[in-house]
Amino acid sequence: MDSFELNKIMGAILGTCLVLLVTNFAAQAIFAPQKPEKPGFEIAVKEDASGGAEATKAAEVPIEQLLANASVEKGQAASKKCAACHTFDKGGPNKVGPNLFGVIDEPKGEGRGFNFSAAMKAKGGSWTIEDLNQFIKSPKGFVPGTAMGFAGISKDSERADLIAYMKTLK
Repeated sequence: MDSFELNKIMGAILGTCLVLLVTNFAAQAIFAPQKPEKPGFEIAVKEDASGGAEATKAAEVPIEQLLANASVEKGQAASKKCAACHTFDKGGPNKVGPNLFGVIDEPKGEGRGFNFSAAMKAKGGSWTIEDLNQFIKSPKGFVPGTAMGFAGISKDSERADLIAYMKTLK
């Protein structure tokens, strides 16, 4: 191999490197990223001007007032959300959840021939109307660790209708 062949090979390698270098500079100039002034995304949160969480607790209507205008018929219709896991019939079978016939003033986490979660058994006390309201609103919020997977009913009037229906089941 003579020196002329070696010069051609080295020239080709050097020329290729030069073309790649120029292409890289051109690509960076054309497609230069614009970096944000502040990293991250701003999360827009609607702020409550009336005082935050304290105002929402004060504005919450007691269940007794809601029950005064509650409809048993609407409550029976709302109970269909619960019917996938519970029955409302006297002497009805337990499903995924216990039978809810006559549950008001009954002990929490006991009886009914149902194996309640440890969290429900530990809650103790009896099912008052206020307790039912809070549990139906947010089961996992009222009894942390409950096995009930239902997210809850956030609408106050719908919960009141459901509780009015449950009060008729005695």
